[in-house]
Amino acid sequence: MALAPKTRELAKRSGKFLEEALYRRLFREGNSPMTVRNKLEEFLKSHKRVHKWEVGAAIRRLRDHKLFRPALKVFDMLDSIGGHLMSKLSEVMSKRGMNLTVSDQAIHLDLVAKARGISSAEEYFVNLPDDSKNHLTYGALLNCYCKELLSEKAEALMDKMKELGFASSPMAYNSLMTLYSKTDQQGKISSIIQEMKANDVTPDCFTYNIWMRSFAAMKDIPEVERVIEEMKRDGRVEADWTTYSNLASIYVDAGMFQKAEDALKELEKMNTTHDAVAYQFLITLYGRTGNLVEVHRVWRAMKVARPKMVNMSYLNMIQALVNLKDLSGAEECFKEWDNKHASYDIRIANVLIKAYIDEGMLDKANDFKKHAKERGGRLNPKTWEIFMNYHLKNEDIKKAHWCADRAIKKGRSLGRIWVPPSEAITAIMAYFEKMKDVSAAEEFIELLQKVQKNLGPEVFESLIRTYANAGMKSPGIRRRLKMENVVVSSDTEKLLDSISNE
Repeated sequence: MALAPKTRELAKRSGKFLEEALYRRLFREGNSPMTVRNKLEEFLKSHKRVHKWEVGAAIRRLRDHKLFRPALKVFDMLDSIGGHLMSKLSEVMSKRGMNLTVSDQAIHLDLVAKARGISSAEEYFVNLPDDSKNHLTYGALLNCYCKELLSEKAEALMDKMKELGFASSPMAYNSLMTLYSKTDQQGKISSIIQEMKANDVTPDCFTYNIWMRSFAAMKDIPEVERVIEEMKRDGRVEADWTTYSNLASIYVDAGMFQKAEDALKELEKMNTTHDAVAYQFLITLYGRTGNLVEVHRVWRAMKVARPKMVNMSYLNMIQALVNLKDLSGAEECFKEWDNKHASYDIRIANVLIKAYIDEGMLDKANDFKKHAKERGGRLNPKTWEIFMNYHLKNEDIKKAHWCADRAIKKGRSLGRIWVPPSEAITAIMAYFEKMKDVSAAEEFIELLQKVQKNLGPEVFESLIRTYANAGMKSPGIRRRLKMENVVVSSDTEKLLDSISNE
């Protein structure tokens, strides 16, 4: 039966969207902040039509990659590349006539907070129509407060939600308990649980996981086990694999490896859908118990259950093998990945590069770095940081400085910020002092200031000593220190007289 012209056109258009959905366009050339941002800007300028389901899929993908501003840009069609892309996508949604549901508005609020800050999220919430201010948008704002550790605002909003009847689900309580967990207020979590019971709010798996973690933080393993038993007796909530991954992790942290492995056996039973993340937890946690045999067994089981393995699975496995000192196994696993995947993931190479460095195999690490570049891998700041740390350890500060320089510049070229650890900055500046190299010290500081606003007095005190050691003048040094809001020590103040004409 022939299709009507309108039906054929719809089928054709739907096929095109399925073939190249919006998120595929955005990630066509990789997932670095800069490439995604460029693709999004191209799309926004094109004014092409797009379905709402495409926008939703793109936003989920951007959120997974923590590209919040791009997602928000996509959204305003329905958080950053350093915080910026997600917001634009969100804004376009509204302008292109896509009606936002309250659920959409709750997601939008979360993205605004991540991309532009809490005050912008509050403003967005205040400006919502009254019928959009329900448990979803209130809950989103509460979650934002909790993530930013704003205890007073979170508690006040929770009280308001209770007053309005918007705290009838476990989600709001879970957000508040997560806040207490992160702010080392574990004692408050049990009282929240009691309040939930009193208000007949049914806990979920996440509730029990937080509760277990609170007792683990207080090193009270019997209470952790009591929570699991209560969950089983309750009957309203069925444990899933995340519950047992949490329990196993708690046992591993406590050095109770046999109990950890018993929990991991339960985790495997619960993983009926063959979740890739569950397998990754199994591999990591068996690795932490030191059980190399089980690590390999789970890896084989994972490959049978999920023949199309993603980069993250290989990254996780290779890291586990390296941690267990099975370098040959890690190399074999890497070769398998290298032969199967056309898109080179430098993170996987970095694991082996660091393993070779830790074993003192510098030549092999360099060869591996060279191979990564030949395969199309883009070295990232972590690659150079690994080599920097090696040279610092071996007191070759000249090479360490070169690696730090490469790491900062590589980070900026990828749209990211990498700042050397303070001990590395101190060692490099001390090297310039010793070498009386004012020019190199100034260039290094200029580069550092592109990725970190406040360098602190130690860096400038070292610079002043470098000038003094070189017998050179810095006529505007006092004004410079004032502009940088730097107050130097009394000893350094004396040196200022010798290098400044002010």
